[in-house]
Order: sequence, then C-alpha cells, then structure tokens
Amino acid sequence: MNDLVFPLTDLRKKTPTWTPAAVPGADQGRLVDTRGRVMSDLRISVTDRCNFRCTYCMPKTVFGRDYPFLPHGDLLSFEEIFRIARLFVESGVSKIRLTGGEPLLRRNIEKLVEMLATLPGVELTLTTNGSLLKKKAQALRDAGLKRVTVSLDALDDETFRKMNDVDFPVAQVLEGLAVATAAGLAPIKVNMVVKRGTNDHAILPMARHFRSSGHILRFIEYMDVGSSNGWKLDEVLPSAEVVSLINAEMPLEAIGANYPGEVAQRWRYREGGGEIGVISSVTQAFCSSCTRARLSTEGKLYTCLFAQSGHDLRAQLRAGNSDQEIAAALGAIWGARTDNYSEIRTAETAKQQKIEMSYIGG
Repeated sequence: MNDLVFPLTDLRKKTPTWTPAAVPGADQGRLVDTRGRVMSDLRISVTDRCNFRCTYCMPKTVFGRDYPFLPHGDLLSFEEIFRIARLFVESGVSKIRLTGGEPLLRRNIEKLVEMLATLPGVELTLTTNGSLLKKKAQALRDAGLKRVTVSLDALDDETFRKMNDVDFPVAQVLEGLAVATAAGLAPIKVNMVVKRGTNDHAILPMARHFRSSGHILRFIEYMDVGSSNGWKLDEVLPSAEVVSLINAEMPLEAIGANYPGEVAQRWRYREGGGEIGVISSVTQAFCSSCTRARLSTEGKLYTCLFAQSGHDLRAQLRAGNSDQEIAAALGAIWGARTDNYSEIRTAETAKQQKIEMSYIGG
C-alpha cells in the first residue's frame, strides 16, 4: 500500500491572418502565461441550460424551473464560436471540448461539431450527462466528433436520481454509452463526482462495472465551483482514499500522464482490465500545469474554473474587430494570467462569488 500514498496539499495555504510572434504572451506561436503555462486546451460552453439539476452544479434551490437562462440572442452563434475557436487554434490550442450546461440541448449542435472538425490538428471532444446521447451519438460522430465524456455519479437508481434531482434513470445513460461506443466515440471517459456521505458508497460498484468495459472511469473530488452548491470541506473525499478503497479489492499501480497538463492521475489494474483516473483539485492542486481556457455561452473568456469575472470577446466580435485585434486580445489576456485558486483555497475563499459550473462547464 505504500506505493499508493501520495501527499495531500495544505488546504490553507484556415490561413492565419496574424503573426503569432507579434501577439503579447506568444512564444513561437503559442501563448504562455506569467507562470510559464502554455495554453493548449479550450473549453466552449454552448448553452447555460441543463435538463438535470445536479446538487453540486445546478441545484434546484437556486436553478428552479423558472430560472432566467440567457436569451438566445445573447448566445454566441455557431459562426462566432467557430471564428473564436479558429483564432485559439492559430494561437496553439490543440484540444477543444464542448460543454454546457448540457451541450446536447443546443439545437443543431451537430452543425457546430461539423464546423469545428475542419480546424487542423484539433482533438474535438464533448462532455454530456448522457441523457440525449442515445439519440445524438451517431450524428455527432458523423459530424466529426472524436470522443465523449459522460457524467455518471452512481449506478444505483436511488442515488443517481437523488443527485440529478430530476428523477432520471441510470439505464438511459448506460444505453447512451452503448450507442456512443458503437458509433466509435471512444475511448469514452466516465466522470463521477464523489461527495462524501452522498455517493461514496457507489465507488466500488462503479469500478467493478466499468473495469474491462473499455471506458475510463474517473473520480472527481467535490469542488467549490460557483456559489450555489453549498460546498463544505468535510464533504470532500480525498482521491487518495478512493484509490486505496479500490486497490484493496482490485490492486492498482500508477501510470504516467498521457500528455503535459493532464489533470487526472492515472492508475491501472495490475491484473488487467483497463484504468481509472482521479482528479484532485482540492487535495492536490494542479494549478501549476493548467493549460485550459474557457469560453462561456455568451462569449466571455475565463482563465480559471474558479474565476470571479471574465473577458468579453463577444463585444469585440460584434464591434467588427479584425482577427488580428482579437488574437492580440487573447494573447494579452493569457499573457497576464496568474490564476492559482486551488493552491490558495481556504474556507474563506470558498465563500467568494465565483462563476457557476453550469455556466462555464467543468
């Protein structure tokens, strides 16, 4: 078991229309922030709406049925999203993930996927709650989507229905996974947010079910994203405990990252059957290697999941700014980036007003 122990951090404590080298913060065509972190990953939220009301993301107590989501005119059009995404790719981004809310609720999302799939050298993925995946998977694959990540917080209906808070059954998510697999959206990652006292009993059943499935199961520590989920530190189950729990029944061994900046620590089953991952934003901050930029539904750029404010790119688009002007803005924003929230998280910072996960994506 000694090899499973890892330290926990102290919780207190098309042709380019511009020249990358001319952009502030650029290093040989790639954008670098104040801590030497290279931007390579763009997450695009295509809608702030969701058909679930997960307690850790969009709780009913705040996001009821009549919650005033953004009007359609405020959302970036597909053409606007594509233009910004192209400029990000020209700035060095090599991975784009579509998120929400629930991205499959955005009408004609397949058209956006088809557009983005034309960008050279880009891995295009999407995160979904799986509720519409059975219906959409083949069309998404045909449009050029490479992979999907599916959120699933338990296998037993009682727990899952309680967490999604709209009485949605597990079986329909599993059906969506099967269809997505058959369509070739693989390897599929399955994300489970672990909340102590709520669904921690579901860890082993999830590990048993997805071992040898070809899917990669990842356990995510419950985070203080946004200000609506009532986050408490004592509801966080450290990833170290998750790994130890699984290892006791199904021995694990650590494996290296797939690429620089990968947030999940990877473990494989010693006797075969695939791998798991753990994402430990609370107990093992990975701010120092974070390469992600986030674009909100209405066109604001956020440089951290825990940010309190963003930078309005929609205004520049709709004011008629040139590609070079917008690219320069991207470089200046990323070049000034200093974010390290998870390294300085305290009980007090957790109370700060922050952008909601449902608005910016996970």
